[in-house]
This record gives sequence, structure tokens and C-alpha cells, in this order.
Amino acid sequence: MSKTRVTPEEALAFHLEPTPGKFEITATVPMTTQRDLSLAYSPGVAVPCEAIAANPETAYDYTNKGNLVAVISNGTAVLGLGNLGALASKPVMEGKAVLFKRFADVNSIDVELDTEDTDAFINAVKLMGPTFGGINLEDIKAPECFIIEQRLKEEMDIPVFHDDQHGTAVICAAGLLNALYLSGKKIEDVRIVLNGAGAAGIACLELLKAMGARHQNCIMCDTKGVIYQGRAEGMNQWKSAHAVDTKLRTLDEAMAGADVFLGVSVKGAVTQDMVNSMAENPVIFAMANPDPEITPEDAHDVRPDAIVATGRSDYPNQVNNVLGFPYLFRGALDINARAINDEMKIACAHALANLAREDVPDEVALAYGKNLTFGRDYIIPTPFDPRLIHRIPPAVALAGMNTGAARRPIIDMEAYELSLKSRMDPTASILRGINARARANQARMIFAEGDDPRVLRAAVMYQRAGLGKALVVGRPDDVKTKLEMAGLADADREIEIVNAANTLHLETYKHFLYERLHRRGFDAQDIHRLAARDRHVFSALMLAHGHGDGLVTGATRKSAHILDRINHVFDADIASGAAGITALLHKGRIIFIADTLVHEWPDEEDLATIAERAATVAQNMGLEPRVAFVSFSTFGYPVSERAEKMYLAPKVLDARGVSFEYEGEMTVDVALNAKAQASYPFSRLTGPANILVVPARHSASISVKLMQEMAGATVIGPILAGVNGSIQMCSTVSTANDILNMAVLAACKVG
Repeated sequence: MSKTRVTPEEALAFHLEPTPGKFEITATVPMTTQRDLSLAYSPGVAVPCEAIAANPETAYDYTNKGNLVAVISNGTAVLGLGNLGALASKPVMEGKAVLFKRFADVNSIDVELDTEDTDAFINAVKLMGPTFGGINLEDIKAPECFIIEQRLKEEMDIPVFHDDQHGTAVICAAGLLNALYLSGKKIEDVRIVLNGAGAAGIACLELLKAMGARHQNCIMCDTKGVIYQGRAEGMNQWKSAHAVDTKLRTLDEAMAGADVFLGVSVKGAVTQDMVNSMAENPVIFAMANPDPEITPEDAHDVRPDAIVATGRSDYPNQVNNVLGFPYLFRGALDINARAINDEMKIACAHALANLAREDVPDEVALAYGKNLTFGRDYIIPTPFDPRLIHRIPPAVALAGMNTGAARRPIIDMEAYELSLKSRMDPTASILRGINARARANQARMIFAEGDDPRVLRAAVMYQRAGLGKALVVGRPDDVKTKLEMAGLADADREIEIVNAANTLHLETYKHFLYERLHRRGFDAQDIHRLAARDRHVFSALMLAHGHGDGLVTGATRKSAHILDRINHVFDADIASGAAGITALLHKGRIIFIADTLVHEWPDEEDLATIAERAATVAQNMGLEPRVAFVSFSTFGYPVSERAEKMYLAPKVLDARGVSFEYEGEMTVDVALNAKAQASYPFSRLTGPANILVVPARHSASISVKLMQEMAGATVIGPILAGVNGSIQMCSTVSTANDILNMAVLAACKVG
């Protein structure tokens, strides 16, 4: 798998644009009329205030407390960067907040406290307790983090969870359960060696002991060696709790005959000799970041029977905290929990372990570009498994209810699981899957407009994201100057700059073009001008001859002009069945509108073809197509000659015998709204449509632009479908990120 490269310029631009930071606050109630304001604030707000004063539990009914978590740090241990201080930790805490939202629909806000005084920190967090449903502590150095968490757990009546400790411990425990299962060993029998006696290491060992590991079987090591009973140097009360009666003094000695190694220490702490001395079927969790204690390659080189996990995404079995904290808090918040206790953490670990043993859904395999099956290289679920949201929180909630941590137990667990499924935005997993497929395909992507800074930034992003090779059509000196102006001075050495002057294939291209166009009024001079001077034609010729795998264009010229140029090289017109499909992403839904590019006024045969093209695009993006032929009439009423073709188009599909769902004609609300659909029980659609086939290109254009401007929908496309080449066209108002998205679609050959 290709490594992703993130440059400082890209990272800063990501945090700067479109607005500084990574999230914003939006209202969940109407705020337009005077009446709205009177209900939201004075005088209406007095009523819930009095209700909460009389019964504090109702705060979970009338405020956002029940779905709000604070991510709190003082910046004393920021990532692997050390003590950067409270302010410099804010980007990390904002990032954690958006992970809560992305993975478990938990609203989260970051709070950075500018103090290294433990008592002051504890007091500040405690005083904020009424605001939040839970507290996620982050990036606080040891040993203060132990004291802070313990005191806050004792003094607050909401969950307090230090993710650097317990998040790592939960995922580690889940992986270890499966590794031992595969090895045929039991947790109470195995010898465990832990290297790294910091917050995460101690939490890992404590949780494993709570799950059945025996104290005497667990050897903890730090930079000074084994933590044994009687050791005085470099000790504290948290290490002392794990001291054992042993003659072992070094990590080297401790590893001999060990069944399990857990590393939360430093790169290179474990040697091949150490691994070689371990027991049969050793389990090695080398979790140091960014580089493990020993690489899986080095471990397997001497012990092919080893099961190895790391903290990295480019190796199998990633110990990733995002598998834990969002779902732990989701389950805890949904029972209005007083705490996240050991039983809830253990339930989370068991639920994760069990999930990894099940068949992996097709969309996950598609996203990772390989089939994942339970075994030595797949003992922990992947972070983008869509089942996590409805499998882990119920297990956590049940454990909380069984141990008395719940203020409000869940009565109907089945309904709870269904509600969790509906919380998540399906578009996120769809886009993730497409990106993963693009990375697996490693397509050579032609960027036709190398004189545009947005296109150049997109090309560099494509290359540095490990998606494949970027081929930029432009003049080398011009491209280099524009890259320098964009702060990407070194990028010209990474991308490949192509043009008619430096290609070896110009004569081949011209011959091909002449054969296609000489009976359409083009002479040899015209052909030379097109092939050598028109970058859209030149780029299309590169693609047609296999000198690139996909083409992105459209940032500098209107789509009609570009489609005309592409038609010189490919059959991309009405006669060949080409169509433009635009995807609209809005509030967790993805809707395709067609045709937005080729057909001005399609007839029923054209409309049926457009529906087939759109269905192919939807299937390529991992969706089950449901097509609605939309109009201003529904199933024949009101009667109109202009709606007749929308009535006839489904009959054309009947005759063609297609395999996807379709129905029409109908208004947009009947197509998209389940309640409106219920009035037509004879409809062949089993749910809201995700493809709208519209009567004409002007109605498609109006629909897309209205949704974009008024509703803030994200627009992807038009996606050119039905052409014998992977060509995608962006709009003239596209950002670099929009252009990159189109390149990803082209790399996946969507359409």
C-alpha cells in the first residue's frame, strides 16, 4: 500500500480553509421569527430552566447535555510532541472533537486549560460539570493524568475518561482476546511482558488483569528494566502496584518464554533475538507511534508463527483508539451514565473482538481493496466498519445498566440498535470506500489544465495522498512558477509535466485524430492545431492511447466546450448513450440527478438510457440504485403532454429487463419522502429514490444549483458515464479539493 505524504503547507491549508479550525456550531431549532426567538430565549426559556431546577435529571431532556462531550487538555503531552502548552494543543483537541461526531454522532467541544497545577485543573473541570454529559481527557502527562482522572471520577457524576490510557487499553484488550483465541491460549495462563510504564501501559495491564490475567504472570518494564518488588529507583505508586516477585531484571530476560509482548514505548526497543526467545505462537503488540518497537517484517522474519499488531494503518491489525472512545461515550451518554467503569470497557473489548470474528461486509472489503477474514492479519475490526456504531454502544450500555451506572436504562434494545444505524451519515463511508479503491488502483491521472493553480494543487494532493501518479498537461516553466506561487516549490519534481512539445507520441495522436475527423471537415492543419495546441484534445488523446488511466478537466472552460473537444477523441454524445450524472450530498443523503451534461431534451428512450447510466454510477459508488422519473405530475395526474415521456420511460426499461428498481412519473416529494410514498402502495420503489431522472438538462441544472446555493449541498460532478474512457469534468468554480474528488472518481472508473 502506498504511503500518504502530508506536507506542512497542505496541513496548514486544511486548517485554514474554508474557515479557520475544524468545526462550527449550528442551531437545531428554527431561529427565524420573533416567536422562535421568544421560545429559544426570553420568555420561553424560563420554563425548562424551572423544570431543571425542580428536577435536575430533566437537563437531559431539555438541553444538549445528553449528547455533549468535552475534550479537555492542558497540552502537557501533545501527541508525540511533548509539552506544547494549552493553546498549541487546540488543533489536536478540535480533531478529537470531530472524530466523536464523525464516528458516533456525539457532539463534542474542545476545552484547553492553561495550567499545569493539578488542583487548579481538577477544579476547573469539576466546575464545568453541569455543561457536559461526559469528559474526555487528552494529552496530559503522567503521573498527573492518573491523579486528575482518579479525583475527577470520584468527584463528578458524569463519565470521565482519559483516552490515552483507557482507549489504548480497550483496543489492545480486544485484539489480545482474538490473538489468544487463534493461538489456543487462555488469558489466565499466558505470560505477558509490557514495555512502557506510562499512562497507556499501566492502563493496558490493569484492564487485562481485570479480565483475568494473573498478577504474577505480568512483567512490567520501563527504561530501567523490570519493575520488581523491592526496586527503589524510578518508582512511583502506579508502577509499584504492578511490581512482581521475580529475579528477572531486563526486558531481554523477561521476553524469554513470554507468550505476549505489549509495547507502548519507543522504536526499536525489541530485537529479533528477543522475539526468537518467546514462547510458541507469540503475540506481539508493538504499539509505539509513529514507529513500532519492532516492525512486523522483522518479527515475522524470525518467528513466522507470531501474531503482530501495531499502531499504524499501513500494517494489518491496527490498534486504533477511534475504535473505542466514540462508541464508549455513545453507549454511556445514551444511558445518561454516571461513569464509564471497567465492566463497560471490558464489554467494549469483547464486542470489538466478536465483531472481528464475523464475516466482513462487502463495502468494507471494497474500501480496503481486499477481502478481510478473521485470522492472524485481521484480529481487530477496521475503523470504517459500518457495524461499529450499532454493535459497540449497545454492549457498553448494557454493561452500564447491569452495573448500576445508568440513570436511564434503555428499555427496548432492538429499537436502540435501529436508532444507532440511522444516526450515521452513509456518505462518509461511501467516499471513504471510493478513496480506498482509488489508492488500490494507483491510476495515472491526467490533469488537463496545468496552467490553473487549483488544478496543480489537486494534482500534487493526488500524488502525495498515495493515490497514484499525477500527469499534468502544461509548460514546465509555467507549471513550476505557479507551483512556487502556491507554496509547493518542490512539487515539480514529484509530478510529471506533459505537453505536445515533450511527448514522443504526437504523430501517433495526429494520425488517430485524422482517421476520426477527416470526414467531418478537418484537414491536416486543423488536426495539428487540435492535437498540439488544445490541451483538452491532447489530454483525451493521451487517455485514448493508454498513456494515462483517467482524465480530469473542466476547471477553466464551460462543460459544453470541453464535451465538444472530448467528442473529437471519444464517442461522448447522445448517439453513443453518454450522460452526465451529478451527485448531491446533503444531511447524510446522497442523491444523483441525471442528465446534467449531454441531453438537452431527451425522449423516453434517452431517459431510459440515462437511468441505466445513473444506476451504474450508483452501483460503482456502493449504492443500491432506486430510480425515480420525476415530473410535476404523479402517476398520470395532472395530465400533461410534457410529462408523457416521463410516464413512457419506465415502460422502456420494462422492455429492456433491467435489474434495478425504478418508478415514475412522480413529483420530487413522492420520490424522496417515505411518508409521501406511503400514499402509493403500488409503487415499485422499496424506499426513497436515490436517483432522480429529470425531463431536461435545464431542469437538472436548476435543481443542482438551487440545492447548492440554498441548501449548501456538496456537489460532485457531473460524472461522465457511458464513455469508453474514464473522464471526469469538474466545474469552473471547483476548489482544489473538488478537483481531487473528481480525480478519485476517475481513478475508480465510476461511470
